[in-house]
Amino acid sequence: MTLEINSTLLNEIHQHGQAAYPEEAAGMLLGKAEGERKQVLQRLELHNAREDSARHNRYLLTAEDYLRAEQEAARQGLDVIGVYHSHPDHPNRPSDFDREWAMPWFSYLITSVHKGQAQGSRAWLLAEDRTSFHEETIILIHKK
Repeated sequence: MTLEINSTLLNEIHQHGQAAYPEEAAGMLLGKAEGERKQVLQRLELHNAREDSARHNRYLLTAEDYLRAEQEAARQGLDVIGVYHSHPDHPNRPSDFDREWAMPWFSYLITSVHKGQAQGSRAWLLAEDRTSFHEETIILIHKK
């Protein structure tokens, strides 16, 4: 699977992670999926609903957040294709907690934010048996 995203959107996701630091930032990825390719066309920034004491290493998106994302995607003629979140002072790979709460098919774009600065993002797809993630290739599109 590949995840295409333009550099402006990825930069906005990095800025969201930096602004939320030292807590985790979170949001939804809206776009189109065709075969082995997903294209991120919009993002929906959401509030991390996890309790204050756990936001430094956990995020929570509520049922209302998912509904809002579905409604916004439908309004734009898009689909909800994934979730993005940041890992403050941790690598941009999924934790066991991420795996426990992940859904198959969704792309999970994780940005490592070290000392307040975004260090890069990687995309992940949960295996069908839910035991692990497979890394998706990110194709960065530069707007002209």
